[in-house]
Amino acid sequence: MVFLEPVMDARPEPAQDEDWWRGAVIYQIYPRSFQDSNGDGIGDLAGIIHRLPHVADLGVDAIWISPFFRSPMLDFGYDVSDYRDIDPMFGTLGDFDAMITRAHELGLRVMIDLVLSHTSDQHPWFKESRASRDNAKADWYVWADAKPDGTPPNNWLSIFGGSAWEWDGERMQYYMHNFLAEQPDLNLHHPDVQAELLDVARFWLERGVDGFRLDTINFYFHDKELRDNPALDPEDRNDDTAPAVNPYNFQNHLYDKNQPENLDFLRRLRSLMNEYGARAAVGEVGEAQRGMEIQAEYTSGGDKVHMCYDFALLSNNEPTGTFIGNVLDKSNHILSDGWACWAYSNHDVVRHSSRWNLPEPAQRVYAALLMSLRGSVCLYQGEELGLTEAYVAFEELQDPYGIRFWPKFKGRDGCRTPMPWVRDNQTGGFTDGKPWLPVAMEHLHQAVGVQEEDPNSTLAFYQSMIAFRKAHPVLAKGTLELVDYNDRMISLVREHDGARMFCAFNLSAGELELAQPPGNWRQDKGAPFRADITDTTITLPPYQAYFALDEGQ
Repeated sequence: MVFLEPVMDARPEPAQDEDWWRGAVIYQIYPRSFQDSNGDGIGDLAGIIHRLPHVADLGVDAIWISPFFRSPMLDFGYDVSDYRDIDPMFGTLGDFDAMITRAHELGLRVMIDLVLSHTSDQHPWFKESRASRDNAKADWYVWADAKPDGTPPNNWLSIFGGSAWEWDGERMQYYMHNFLAEQPDLNLHHPDVQAELLDVARFWLERGVDGFRLDTINFYFHDKELRDNPALDPEDRNDDTAPAVNPYNFQNHLYDKNQPENLDFLRRLRSLMNEYGARAAVGEVGEAQRGMEIQAEYTSGGDKVHMCYDFALLSNNEPTGTFIGNVLDKSNHILSDGWACWAYSNHDVVRHSSRWNLPEPAQRVYAALLMSLRGSVCLYQGEELGLTEAYVAFEELQDPYGIRFWPKFKGRDGCRTPMPWVRDNQTGGFTDGKPWLPVAMEHLHQAVGVQEEDPNSTLAFYQSMIAFRKAHPVLAKGTLELVDYNDRMISLVREHDGARMFCAFNLSAGELELAQPPGNWRQDKGAPFRADITDTTITLPPYQAYFALDEGQ
């Protein structure tokens, strides 16, 4: 598939608003599955360039691109072997520069996925480190001697299953890996490692990126004493950061991550980013017990990262009004000085339309709720089409996570299948070749080309809801006060710079009546919802929302 050079629009580059990230809508692109330009079945940077107008037409503020660095691809780019180059399957540094230019012409900022906690075991740093115990990079990774009986130094576990320690016969020591054995953890206690990683960030800032998504941000440091993690009470276990079949959930991860030394490193990273003006970072907090508390630590004070997300709304918990209300109440109390980034779906979890078994009307009201929260928002490619989780047969699986734990856990391939652009070919316009993962046939009728022709499509709804959020800064940047919530509904008031907006959401399949809070409320006709109103009550049909502005005295 060969694309012509796109015609350049005359849209301005993103303005230098230092606060652009606060309340921004960020669109995640998983490059392997977005658009293939050369027929090898794998998406690439040239494909992203070709499809950027679709993202710009959505109305989002920025894109986040999952890793495209040189890599053996055992974890599909999250195992980096060269931080300063593009893997040939995705293109070249020239392609990357062209993508930055095109995105900026379309008014889109570009955030890239930095994986700083670990590298590939094929990275030159690790090859040197494992060669001996006294070379220049000997301590760049987390090495430890075996116990007298030959077993690992402690009880730490890998998110991908089994011990977090792998024996290396060259150094006659164990090295630590929070993920695959081929992803050794960097030792950020070493000042040279920190300096090198900051230089990596500078390299990409110099190339024009507008910020970073920081993978596993709370995994950067480990306990120097290598103390055992305590057991976690069974009633406190959940599967927010690892599937339930994984014993990783059996531990309280006090020592293998979440260390206080991380705060000073994040300050150094923020200071570097501040040199480049309007730049921002969002951190992924992988922590089931203290995720929101860590978000608060990492985003408070204005001197660390700008925003973080945990897995509260990426989890399997039923998204009742009660559950979401409790999450927001906790966020209000804990994150008052910080900033959250909310998401329902991404490349690591089952797509939320399937995870929560949402019919199309429910998908829309939940999307409206997401667009009404205090914080920034991440949308995952295909979310705007209402895509469901795809079935991938065992023999077609690519994800090592799923291959290991099949069939109880099927891995992450089902949310990573290629983006459908058109309906009239079996690969959905993604590639002229054999796609690296199968295109879900049920996705073809939801293709971009189909929905662009339908003013009532899910795509049209997302465009209108994003536009509504942009039209009302109170939704993007305001405070949030919970008014009421129960299993069937949630309502809240947003307030910013003298404006107040009341937002109510019927999350149920039945009609709902509710009262407005004190105020002189007028229904906002710009919202893609309608409600029946009397002087005292609002009647919300199933899966509908209500937005009203306070006109004051």
